[in-house]
Amino acid sequence: MEIEKKYLVTDIPIDYKTYPCRLLEQGYISTDPVIRIRRADDRYILTVKSKGLLAREEFELDMEQSSYQALLKKIDGNLVSKRRYLIPLSETEGSTGNPELDRQLTIELDIFEGIFGGLIYAEVEFPSEETANAFIPPAWFDRDVTYDAAFHNSSLSAMTEREREQFIKNLR
Repeated sequence: MEIEKKYLVTDIPIDYKTYPCRLLEQGYISTDPVIRIRRADDRYILTVKSKGLLAREEFELDMEQSSYQALLKKIDGNLVSKRRYLIPLSETEGSTGNPELDRQLTIELDIFEGIFGGLIYAEVEFPSEETANAFIPPAWFDRDVTYDAAFHNSSLSAMTEREREQFIKNLR
C-alpha cells in the first residue's frame, strides 16, 4: 500500500542540490489501470497501481533494460522526465508529530524537465493514513494536490500539447 501526500512547490530550498538525486524517466502503457514503466538511473521498473488518491495499492517488478526499451515504444502519451532529490524530513521544519518517525521519512522533491519544465512537486510517503493526515508540511511546500488527480504523473502523460501548456501556465 502506498500512502502519499503531494504538494506543489514554488520556493525550493536553496540547498536542495546537496541531497542525493535520481534521474527518473517514466511512461505509461495504460492510465486505467495505471501501468507504468520507469527508468530510475540504471534501474528499470514495471509498476501497476490501483485507483486512489491518498492511498492505493502499488506493485513493482524490476525488469531488464532491453524490456524497458521495448515497452518504451508502446507508451501512450508523454514521456515524463524529472530529477528527484531525497531530503530527510527531519532536516526540515515539517513534522508528523512523532520525532522518531520524522527521522525515517523522506521528502521526494521532483523537479520536472522537458515538456513539463517548471513543474515542481514534493511528495512524502507515510506508514498510515492517520500519520499522513497529521502531517504538518514544511513552509516551502505550497498547495496540497494530493486529492487532485490532475497532478498524477499518469494524468500528465495523457495531456495534449495544448493541455500541457495551459496546465503549466496555470501553475504560475
